[in-house]
Amino acid sequence: MAEISFPGGFVRDDRLLAHADRGVVAAIVRSIGRVPGHGARAVIVGLLGRLRHDELTVHERIDGRPTRSATYGRPGTLHAIATVHDPRAYTAVATEGSIGLGRGFIEGWWSSDDPVAVVRVIIRNMGPLDRARNRVTQYTAPVTDRVRRALPRDTRDRNQDDIAAHYDIGNAFFELFLDETMTYSSAVFPDLAAPESTSLADASRHKIDVLLRKLGIDEGHHLLEIGTGWGGLAIRAAGTTGCRVTTTTISSEQLREARQRVEVAGLSDRIDLLDRDWRDLAPPGGERFDRVVSVEMIEAVDWRDYDEYFATIERSLAPDGVAAIQAICLPDDRWERAKNTEDFIRRFVFPNGYLPSVAAIRASVSRATNMRVVDVDDLAPHYAETLRQWRERFDARLDEVRALGLDDRFCRLWRFYLAYCEAGFHERHCTVVHVVLAR
Repeated sequence: MAEISFPGGFVRDDRLLAHADRGVVAAIVRSIGRVPGHGARAVIVGLLGRLRHDELTVHERIDGRPTRSATYGRPGTLHAIATVHDPRAYTAVATEGSIGLGRGFIEGWWSSDDPVAVVRVIIRNMGPLDRARNRVTQYTAPVTDRVRRALPRDTRDRNQDDIAAHYDIGNAFFELFLDETMTYSSAVFPDLAAPESTSLADASRHKIDVLLRKLGIDEGHHLLEIGTGWGGLAIRAAGTTGCRVTTTTISSEQLREARQRVEVAGLSDRIDLLDRDWRDLAPPGGERFDRVVSVEMIEAVDWRDYDEYFATIERSLAPDGVAAIQAICLPDDRWERAKNTEDFIRRFVFPNGYLPSVAAIRASVSRATNMRVVDVDDLAPHYAETLRQWRERFDARLDEVRALGLDDRFCRLWRFYLAYCEAGFHERHCTVVHVVLAR
């Protein structure tokens, strides 16, 4: 484990990979090397032979074996290329799906100069499989949901450990690919047809301004933010509208950096920073806020806790209050199946993270509160562009990433994470929305 001090904070490269390989998962990883590669290859080649949309060329360059290549699919708008270096790449995908696809990239079992295109081609050909799995879920969900609801919730310590595994990698690391506002959520580009006409930092500020306008914030308001990040939204809100802001996070690294940024901005008298879990924000008889905002924080909330989450927002609001959240969402038809299964992101990047769907949000708000969803705005293309720019910034500064003590395995993890997400938003395999709630 590397832990190196830098002006931006310490960097720890072990947390995510340690989370991914703990317990039973480690046994699965060890077993991959014992599964016959030729059988797994036959399974994957059979699946590739069913590609109907766009093309994927697979080169095999495995030591001790003849080099061979094959192209699957039909000519279309995308032609992706992947190179297999180790037969365990086939076994990983055959046994773990998207988790194995990511694992193979991280371990160097396969590579691509354009992993975004590889994942996009895969997503474009997943329709029949997704529909079949969704039909199965219609019959199994009532049982699996009851079982899951009966299981113990993660403890708050476990929640904090999961958050720390990602966000406490180190501020110095995130500074390398985020823009100067340190916004780690989708930007909104004023002109998406010409994103180069706006800097990423200005697009991040524009996203905050869009949310503030939807909330109708003015200088007389007190805003509660659930999920501080590095303080960008709180600073922008207080600095441009004159409102008061109370913001909270359970990431120690983010809290430390946010405090410094608030002080530098000269806004310590208008912004209160808390180290507090969202469940502790609204005790009966507690303070009410004119507005509540939360940007890409619900993804860290277990779906079994959605009712409590939205009830907390309602208890925090004044009688005429308005709330807005920015949420990464799954399509409604995939949420029932996905909420109880793991994928690459949950295993390797955001431990125990859960993506809602718009329907799940609406249902929980209706069931647990007297609030109403008054506006939903889909912004998926903006996230694809944001991720493209993060990925290019990360790739351009790989030497600096390694200088922080982060090894090649971690670098491949992060490259595939950014590419995987970018592909997902391009293909609307997931989306990001602004949801406005009113009492």
